[in-house]
Amino acid sequence: MFFKEMSLVKTAEEIEFLRENNQLVSKTLAELAKHIKPGVTGLMLDKIAEEFIRSHGAAPGFLGYEGYPNTLCTSINDVVVHGIPNTYELREGDIISVDCGTIKHGFYGDSAFTFMVGEVAPEVKQLLKVTRESLELGVAKAVEGNRIGDISHAVQSHVERFGYSVIREMQGHGLGKNMHEEPGVPNYGKPGQGKKLIKGMVICVEPMINLGKKDIYQERDGWTIRTNDRKPSAHFEYAVAVGKGKPDILTTFEYVDKALKTKKN
Repeated sequence: MFFKEMSLVKTAEEIEFLRENNQLVSKTLAELAKHIKPGVTGLMLDKIAEEFIRSHGAAPGFLGYEGYPNTLCTSINDVVVHGIPNTYELREGDIISVDCGTIKHGFYGDSAFTFMVGEVAPEVKQLLKVTRESLELGVAKAVEGNRIGDISHAVQSHVERFGYSVIREMQGHGLGKNMHEEPGVPNYGKPGQGKKLIKGMVICVEPMINLGKKDIYQERDGWTIRTNDRKPSAHFEYAVAVGKGKPDILTTFEYVDKALKTKKN
């Protein structure tokens, strides 16, 4: 076994630090779920998230990371990822991917959820449902002895069944004392290929799936990624520790689902 591979493996204590961070990200996303509605801006959500994270003894993981100016990435409709919070007021029928990170005990949390703003078009609602399903299917492959390609293929094969496309240029990643570590986790690939998964590796699986074609471009701000055809894109992300027999999922959407259900009622 190569030293580099072993260096990616986290101790039980480190995994608990990562779990604590990712549970806080999960709770932050749930707090934001309560506020997402027409008229709310990305900057409003950003302020809520920063205050919530700091009140729980952590710091925003994204703020200042490689010069990024905010706590959240808020990516609306045809923005895939890395949308910078601004004064745009959400409208009925929009979707917004909220990507959030924390840092505490020297370790990172990183997760994303795409929210519907009020009632959205049926084809967009299905895009979100299928993308989230693909995340669950991909994460289920994060077990010792499998390879990265098993995760990638599980995501790709599911979404392409519905006619959606997988972005090639963006991918998931390892997570630890750095926000982005090895190995990269693409959302497309072949089973049985790529780096072998070892118990204790911690990775972020994050399908970024387009309703239209796979092509994307970056805005002049150096961050915002959009679909070329301006059709919507969905994004969901879990942090997961590779387990023996089954994955150890460090993130949960249970808090978000509960908040959304309470808001609906």
